Amino acid sequence: MINITFPDGATREYENGQTGFDIAASISKSLSKKAVAVTINGEMQDLAEPILADAELSIILRDDEAALELIRHDAAHVMAEAVQELFPGTQVTIGPVIENGFYYDFARDEPFHEEDLVKIEAKMRQIIGRDAKFEKEVWTRDQAKEFFAAKGEQYKVELIDMIPADEDVKIYKQGEWLDLCRGPHLPSTGKIGNNFKLMKLAGAYWRGNSDNAMLQRIYGTAWASEKQLKQYLFMLEEAEKRDHRKLGAEMNLFHFQNEAPGSVFWHPKGWSLFSSLIGYMRRKQTAGGYLEVNTPDMLDKGLWEQSGHWEKYGENMFTTTTPDERVFALKPMNCPGHVQIFKNGLRSYKELPIRLGEFGKVHRYEPSGALHGLMRVRSFTQDDAHIFCTDEQVTEEVIKTNELILSIYKDFGFEDIRVKFSDRPEKRIGSDEVWDKSEAALKNAITKAGVEWELNLGEGAFYGPKLEYVLRDAIGRDWQCGTLQVDLNLPERFGAFYIDKDGEKQTPVMLHRAMFGSLERFTGILIEHHAGAFPMWLAPQQVVVCPIVSDMDDYAIEVRDALVAAGISAEVDLRNEKINYKVREHSLQKIPAIFVVGGREKENGTVAIRRFGSKAQTILPLDEAVAGIVQEAKAPDLV
Repeated sequence: MINITFPDGATREYENGQTGFDIAASISKSLSKKAVAVTINGEMQDLAEPILADAELSIILRDDEAALELIRHDAAHVMAEAVQELFPGTQVTIGPVIENGFYYDFARDEPFHEEDLVKIEAKMRQIIGRDAKFEKEVWTRDQAKEFFAAKGEQYKVELIDMIPADEDVKIYKQGEWLDLCRGPHLPSTGKIGNNFKLMKLAGAYWRGNSDNAMLQRIYGTAWASEKQLKQYLFMLEEAEKRDHRKLGAEMNLFHFQNEAPGSVFWHPKGWSLFSSLIGYMRRKQTAGGYLEVNTPDMLDKGLWEQSGHWEKYGENMFTTTTPDERVFALKPMNCPGHVQIFKNGLRSYKELPIRLGEFGKVHRYEPSGALHGLMRVRSFTQDDAHIFCTDEQVTEEVIKTNELILSIYKDFGFEDIRVKFSDRPEKRIGSDEVWDKSEAALKNAITKAGVEWELNLGEGAFYGPKLEYVLRDAIGRDWQCGTLQVDLNLPERFGAFYIDKDGEKQTPVMLHRAMFGSLERFTGILIEHHAGAFPMWLAPQQVVVCPIVSDMDDYAIEVRDALVAAGISAEVDLRNEKINYKVREHSLQKIPAIFVVGGREKENGTVAIRRFGSKAQTILPLDEAVAGIVQEAKAPDLV
């Protein structure tokens, strides 16, 4: 007999070898119909797998979030079967679950075409309709290699050779079709449902190596319900409309070109927006007790070796060798430079905490294929800061920093924030004792701050654990932006110290902190979050003044000058074009307010205001209109 413990703590005794399905059925018939898998001691497995020892068991239903990975995994298998039915001779390679969907790589002499996706989808629906059971078999290595070699599936033979000798070779069947797979799977193909769509074709090298053969990749998405699928497709449609690269061109904000891959050419309006972000953050940091500094862009290799970046991060650094054979690196981080400033002079415990902030330009090599507009660049600006404090000050500083970060996101319209706690990675510096202390300090502080967090296993920085702040935007996408890290390693490696109250040297704790993260990336996120229609305080151009006829040019200039004198970013459009054309063009530029002036407005000293996204028009005296825009254009921290 075995003892099964359920999530509510209840324990029941069962015959050894009972399956998850048997246990679900013992609770209720309806549960056994809804169940699709189980977790045994936290590990997901097939509903049909025998349970051979005492275990903690949780039953997974199809509508549970945990089942979504199974739905996508099985949809990938069904897609592979559909491809081989429609296109005999195609080799199936690998097909993992990815965020929001799945893909499979295929080896085929003829290329797939977009119209093939429609045929494959139709065949998938047929296969799902057959409701074939997923059945696991364990084969010998030789048996599996012989089978796939006979089918001409050479990629599968290579995959079998890659399976560790102490692992079973698992085969999953769905009717007559089978594939090499670790599992687990849903009970049958019918459980997948029809809430899927094949999205696109792409090329991919076998095992990600450009020296290997080029394969054809088919991407798909799958969801538990039709509603979820429709929401996802709507989000993709909205994301395309909001694409910051497209809007950046339409709004004349920035551009990229091949002579400087991954680096931004900011146009006047884009730089105005970018500068507004820095100005806002500078005010918030100054109010929070930060001292702004600036450190060199290029530092000697020895400093990066001492910090540990050279070993852990060297392949991502841009380097140069001078005629005197010194090796320098463009900084990928600001941390070592800030430690040098802290070390420059004798520090007393009475000075701590010392908060140093920098809008530092950093450079990191990203592969060309990974570059993506403002979201993934090689040269970017960090709102970087480092807090040097005592052990006793860590909790208070983490709480203050957390409050500052959340207040900033709120000012920019982000209310839905998740916090992840990232603990020690596999590759790291420092002893386990130091890491234990760092992780405990950060957990204690964030718990006292009353913040809920989720564990992000093994994703800490190489020098310390960190908090990651994930923002959800207007169309439901998540963006990881701010970070807060506790570091006991770098100060020690650099020999940084302060004098305590007993006159002894002590190594400070170093808190690494970024709130926007990359300002370039945050700008891209803001563009997409607002679909380019920024609130007045952020808009790079806040008002445009349009005279109806050229006789009103003088008054239009007077109106523009009044706005500029009040601190508003305003321009006047004196082109010899019809007013409707001007209004339409400036609406495409997402200008928040258009002041239209004609003979009546000039005579009465008024303006006709048209707001972005509205056809309505409001007539106001000029001074009242300017005062209203000035009030609206105040940044949230200045209101």
